[in-house]
Amino acid sequence: MKTVLLLLVTFPIFYYLRNTEESHFLTGSKGVSGTEKRIFSEVSDSSQRKENPVIPGDFADPSIIRVGKTYYATGTSSEWAPHYPLLQSTDLLHWRQLGYVFSKTPSWVAASFWAPELFYRNGTYYVYYVARKKSDGVSCIGIATTSDPAKGFTDRGILLEFGKEAIDPFVFEEKGKLYITWKAYGLDKRPIEILGSRLSDDGLKVEGEPFTLLRDDRKEGLEGQCLVKKGPYYYLFYSPGNCCGRGCSYKVEVARSPTLQGPYTRFADNPLLSETTDWKCTGHGTLVTSTEGKDFYLYHAYSKTDNVYTGRQGLLGEVVWNKQTGWPTIKPMGEKAEYRKSFRDEFSAAPLANNWQWDFRHAQPEVTIRQGSLWLSGQTTADNQAGTALTVRPLTGKYEIQTEVVNRNPSLKGLVLYGDAGESVGIGVQDNRVQVWEVKKDKRLIVDDAQVSGNEPVQLKMKVEQGAQLRFYWREGGSDWKEVPTRGAYYNGDFLPPWDRSPRPGLLQNGTAPAAFSYFEITYQ
Repeated sequence: MKTVLLLLVTFPIFYYLRNTEESHFLTGSKGVSGTEKRIFSEVSDSSQRKENPVIPGDFADPSIIRVGKTYYATGTSSEWAPHYPLLQSTDLLHWRQLGYVFSKTPSWVAASFWAPELFYRNGTYYVYYVARKKSDGVSCIGIATTSDPAKGFTDRGILLEFGKEAIDPFVFEEKGKLYITWKAYGLDKRPIEILGSRLSDDGLKVEGEPFTLLRDDRKEGLEGQCLVKKGPYYYLFYSPGNCCGRGCSYKVEVARSPTLQGPYTRFADNPLLSETTDWKCTGHGTLVTSTEGKDFYLYHAYSKTDNVYTGRQGLLGEVVWNKQTGWPTIKPMGEKAEYRKSFRDEFSAAPLANNWQWDFRHAQPEVTIRQGSLWLSGQTTADNQAGTALTVRPLTGKYEIQTEVVNRNPSLKGLVLYGDAGESVGIGVQDNRVQVWEVKKDKRLIVDDAQVSGNEPVQLKMKVEQGAQLRFYWREGGSDWKEVPTRGAYYNGDFLPPWDRSPRPGLLQNGTAPAAFSYFEITYQ
């Protein structure tokens, strides 16, 4: 079903997403060229590397390109809209969000916006992306283009359908000819293969017969590939294992061939990246060459501290090529990088900030900003037990969120930690009562509630530790915070994370009347 954002005013918040908020800035660096000696002073083996996210929070399957002196990155958005966050940097360390690849859901897509791949050629920016078709639910590869990433991309429809699924596109230019590679046979009772094929000169059509680059004879999984030509060899970086969730087993390996079409020989010293003391399930990255001629690999991994509750985060390493053997190693970004610790939106002016996303499969938000408040309502699907949620990506597993509800009516209005339409929990105001509620296995339950005495605005707060240990608070008129009791020392929300993404905190409205909020704040502890 095509998703359309319904507004109470005439501006579309999809297209005019505010770009004044610079997402998750890092501090203490003057760029890669000025810090290479400090950051990359030693080469450590994969198991001993010390990593730190340059794009913290849920940013899986990252793709990166450089055009001139500017880098662009995007990653999987799965079931969140707008689709595919688009970030910009001039030094690979400091990133700001331009907006999104798609402000509206392409008409042919039902769900699952995975693994986008950026490409640039002759003044045109391309994104090759994965999504499920409405007609049959099969994942295939679409394509979109633009001349200016800040203005969003125009969808060009389906580029490639292949059997039961075609995912993880990567585009490579060789001697003026374009090629696309992808993962095939992942849903068949046969080994997975990384396939390749020619693309037309304009990059908009697949030409010729597919050829095999690598096959998963070990039957452990094989995906997330990218190609680079270095010296006499073509190097294929790829990720074997299970990508997602608590049982993930991803890692990064490499193979090479003297010809593009193979055969490819796996590196004897694989993996290049694997589990460490702090991170696990590293994988699915792409390479980019800096203005200084150095190669870097942007990839994802789960933090062992925050686990699945912050999703797969964007990490960066330098690719170093051995002068004798030609094989690569990856040097970690070894220093701590401090990113912005909080986000506060006082809804002082339209349009809505880039930070906000929603579950496009289950709600069509209706949003307006007026007189210093955000007014939220929406149309929800019949199976949505949670309501209309506007959410942000959590950067760590320990944080507080706050808001102020400025109106009273029979609708529920408040804070949410949203996993999915059937797996969510929150605190809200309904008429003159504050309630802590949950939706678990598609069933809704009021955990506890309290009477609100007056008619003043109600402030709400949720404390989150270890990603899913929750406590709930409320107050009126600047009085002391009152905690709503739950089922113990904390409410256990460990059921919330979907398999491929993190649960997200934010604002929620459930009912026929709109909710009005004067601010939202997330503060990291």
